[in-house]
Order: sequence, then C-alpha cells, then structure tokens
Amino acid sequence: MSRSLKDKVAIVTGASSGIGLATAREMAKEGMRLVLSARRGDRLQAIADEIHARGGKVELVVGDVADPSMHARLLDAAESRYGAFDVVFSNAGYGSEQGLLDLDADAVRRMFEVNFFASTDLVRESAQRLVAAKRQGHLLVCSSALAKFTLPYFGVYAATKAAQAMVARSLRFELEPFGIEVSSVHPITTLTEFFDQAQVQAVRHHGEGNRVPQHAPKLFVQPPERVAKAIIRCLKRPTSEVWTSHTVRLSTGLLNAFPWLLDAVLRREARRTRRHAAQPPELDAGRRRDPTPGGR
Repeated sequence: MSRSLKDKVAIVTGASSGIGLATAREMAKEGMRLVLSARRGDRLQAIADEIHARGGKVELVVGDVADPSMHARLLDAAESRYGAFDVVFSNAGYGSEQGLLDLDADAVRRMFEVNFFASTDLVRESAQRLVAAKRQGHLLVCSSALAKFTLPYFGVYAATKAAQAMVARSLRFELEPFGIEVSSVHPITTLTEFFDQAQVQAVRHHGEGNRVPQHAPKLFVQPPERVAKAIIRCLKRPTSEVWTSHTVRLSTGLLNAFPWLLDAVLRREARRTRRHAAQPPELDAGRRRDPTPGGR
C-alpha cells in the first residue's frame, strides 16, 4: 500500500545542488515539510524561496556535515520547527578521480569523514531519537552504484560508498522491530556538480585532473530528477535499495560473480583513464563526454 507523504517532515543534507536539490523539490511537491542543509547558504536560500513561493515549509541549516555538531543541529531544527521528523536523507558527499598514490592520508580521511562517518553519525542519532520517541520513520543514505564494484582511480570514493551501503543494509534489519525503514540509494552516472568537485580535488592534490571521466556511455547517464523521483517512490513503498537502472543493477551481480570479467573491464578503464590524462589540454577539451557511474 502506498504511503502518503503529505505533512511528513524530511531532513535532506547536501540540498544545494544535484540529487539533494532535486529530491527537496520533489518532496515539496508531495507536501512534505523540509529541513535542508548544505555549506552554501545562498544556494539553500534560493531553493527555500522557491519552495515558499509554492506554499511549502522549509527550515535551513547551513554548515559542513563533517562538523561533529551538525547532525544534532539538523535534528534539533526539525524538532524545534515541526515537533518531530519522519525522513532523513543523508545525501552530502564528494569524490575525487585519483589513484591512491596520488592522495595523501589527510585527503583519504577527509573523504571518509564526509561520505561515511558524517552520514553514519546522522543516521545513528536519527534512529536513536526515533526509537526513544517510539516513532516510525525512514532513513536513507546516498550510496552509489560503485558500492557494488569499483573503478580505477575511484577506489577511495567507492570504498566510502560501499561502507555506507553495508551499514544501511545491516541497520535496516536492526531497526525493523521499531518500524523504522532504512534504504540505500545507488545512483548511476548523474549529471551534477559531483564531477566539478572531483576536478577541484584532483587539481588541489595532484596539480591536474579531468572535469569528467570518459567511462560512461550515454545510456547510463541520468539527470538528478530521475533519482529524486525514485527516492519518492521508495518513501511511498519502502525497499532496501533504490536503483534507477536495472541494467547496471544486474551487471553488478554479473561482474561480482565472474571476477575475471570485472578484471577485464577494470584493466580497460585504467588504460583509458591513463591515455586520457596524457592528452594535451586542447585535445582533452574536445573529447570530454560523460561521467563515470556513481557520481552525484
């Protein structure tokens, strides 16, 4: 039976762009009351103004999800403004297209702090408050297709996404007796600012980088709105995982069932990435295509 979302309270992190922004818009269309967070207050205010203009309700919390106090601030804001919360979508995250040898220890730890530890902290405290209040709810984390397999030069990012997915899947059954749903979201290549941020990180730590990698054919590229609509469907009819490509979902099983096949794919992609990185800038600019799976 489909669940009504009207007047439900949802918290969304990383809501200033990409999947978070698209999801906030879709939630507002469903009549949900929102608490949105991101580091860029001006972007958050723009989406708040848009939602208010349509008669929606939204509270903003500006800050970095890696700040240890951030998850409490978000939950406190929801409880103070609306009295409680029903949905938490831990979406904020970033990645870098770099090999492990090109990342220093601080960069590796920072990616885990933002993508995994901050997400886990928010989900854990959300669950604790729901259990204490004897309330049902739905907790979601934005993982990636790369939680199921990796790609060369995305190993650390894929590791953070796999860690998120494993915790979410386990927590789903830990919280089942309390009526709390838990879902992981597994986007394929999504056209967001993710790859601009990956470029920034590559330049910062290695002195060079590609704006978008070359791996994904157009068949596996999607707009963030497609992910947002899938999340809404999951909120109405809860499932353990949210996917927007049955082809990629089935392919992950095939690749893991036959490691030699995955090795062949990864070898080819590693060579392609190295060739692309070696191209002069003027040629590189003319050949940029689509992002790699897992971007958001």
